[in-house]
Amino acid sequence: MRYFPMFLDLAGREVLIAGGGEQAAQKLRLVARTEARIVLMAPELNGELAAAVAAGRARHIATDLDPEAPPRAALVFACSGCVGLDGIVAEEGRRGGAVVNVVDRPALCDAITPALVDRDPLVVAIGTEGAAPVLARQVKSALETMLEPGLGRLTALAGRLRPLVGESFAAPLRRRFWAWVFGGSPRRLFREGREAEAEEAIAAAAAAQALPEEGGALTVIALPDAPDLLPLRALQRLQEADLILHGDPAPEGILEFARRDAERGPLDPARAAAAAAEGERVVILGAAEVPGAERI
Repeated sequence: MRYFPMFLDLAGREVLIAGGGEQAAQKLRLVARTEARIVLMAPELNGELAAAVAAGRARHIATDLDPEAPPRAALVFACSGCVGLDGIVAEEGRRGGAVVNVVDRPALCDAITPALVDRDPLVVAIGTEGAAPVLARQVKSALETMLEPGLGRLTALAGRLRPLVGESFAAPLRRRFWAWVFGGSPRRLFREGREAEAEEAIAAAAAAQALPEEGGALTVIALPDAPDLLPLRALQRLQEADLILHGDPAPEGILEFARRDAERGPLDPARAAAAAAEGERVVILGAAEVPGAERI
């Protein structure tokens, strides 16, 4: 692994974007999500960059190169489109200790930007060390379907409740509590837009210092012609499953979407029904007749 994956705390720190065109705008869209102080350095700015300056989200240095700007920054993006100028900006940034990214010049980069799935504060970064950006985008698309839009709000709620949960549960039970939050009814309620109910359930369980007892679930998923044709609900059930049963041969492409720690086994409707009755979340891949099962 050549590139070490790391998240940078940019709150209150300066980020320099050297360039005034579309490539600079692409970097602005990424950095504007953070709490960084953004500086744009270019004689002229396109409409999107100029709007950011007008809105107070960025400061403009109207020149190709202000020698004092790169050394002040914690992070420098060199994207002027001029190889020589970008090289100088990169060198000046490193002189001041900045992390440097030169667009389309991996050899000049200290860091490269990954594809992102943003469910703030949950953020997933996908990188291929520049070898296959198309693949990174495909992985991003798959994750976008697996991680529901409201998951970030549930993550933020968990962060707010961590002190209360830490006081309520010892470490082993605490892990089970969070497994229930993210794999049980709270996450399902969030997914359905019932966020207030989810928060009340989590807070009540923490205050009672006890995990709610929830019944299991049984889902039968019809196998599509190709793995990428799985509906979103099927992907979610695969990610939640404790037990996955399937025919022979195993549908390897479909199983790639499943939880890695889920138990797997041959198709057995009786075993599936018994496991669900004991509180497990069970998925059957393929045709099967099981009373009470959700069919997708």
